[in-house]
Amino acid sequence: MTKPIARDPIYRGRVFDAEIIELCVRWYITYRLSYRDLVAMMAERGVVVAHSTIVIKVRDRLDALL
Repeated sequence: MTKPIARDPIYRGRVFDAEIIELCVRWYITYRLSYRDLVAMMAERGVVVAHSTIVIKVRDRLDALL
């Protein structure tokens, strides 16, 4: 039987991969993009996500970092 992957608790129960969440947070902070710009950029990469989802992910991740 395979063992579950050890993940940071912030990612438990999430629909998106941790890499996608980290990418959105990084782009939002570094390039000061709007959430809707991030939605468009993710759509170009084949990831369908709502801007409200990105808002929640960014807020949660920043809270964890601070």
